[in-house]
Amino acid sequence: MNWYEKLNKYFPVEEMKSREHMELLLKEKADIYHKDEGPNHVMMYVETDDFSFVDYLFVSKDARGQGLGKKLLNQLKAKNKPIILEVEPIDYEETDTEKRQRFYNREGFKHAESIGYRRRSLATNEVNELEILYWSPTDESEHSIYEKMKHTYENIHTYKDKELYGSSYEDVDQVLTYKQEDDDQPTV
Repeated sequence: MNWYEKLNKYFPVEEMKSREHMELLLKEKADIYHKDEGPNHVMMYVETDDFSFVDYLFVSKDARGQGLGKKLLNQLKAKNKPIILEVEPIDYEETDTEKRQRFYNREGFKHAESIGYRRRSLATNEVNELEILYWSPTDESEHSIYEKMKHTYENIHTYKDKELYGSSYEDVDQVLTYKQEDDDQPTV
């Protein structure tokens, strides 16, 4: 099974980019969009000067519990910049969502509670709500994570979307929201 088939089998259709989209990113955005692939994993990620974004992380069932996911994340953590990712909210009827969240929590990821993420899938036309998780070597603000997510959405998720899918995803300001915390408010 090739890398795209592994991802496509594991991730919900509403979260998947098309193979053409990912191949285009790997080719045309090769300076920032990368694939790390092995017999038991596939990780698609973005690396900019000031953050990394994990687009997809797949570890085969046979290799789970052996530290492979931790090793892959540690490779990104070693770059000493924030790591951002999107996850499905916990669905107690779908045990993988809970396991996934527990894994990221153990790895030091925090839920960016002030960031909302709701995107209409071009594949299903359903609104898909995801949570933004992040790890930071410094005390990165959620507002900074929000700005980095906006950058990712505009430069990766919606890259050539009209050309690739026949229609465009919603504008970033309709998909990502930021609820300002009281301590983020400027003092008067």
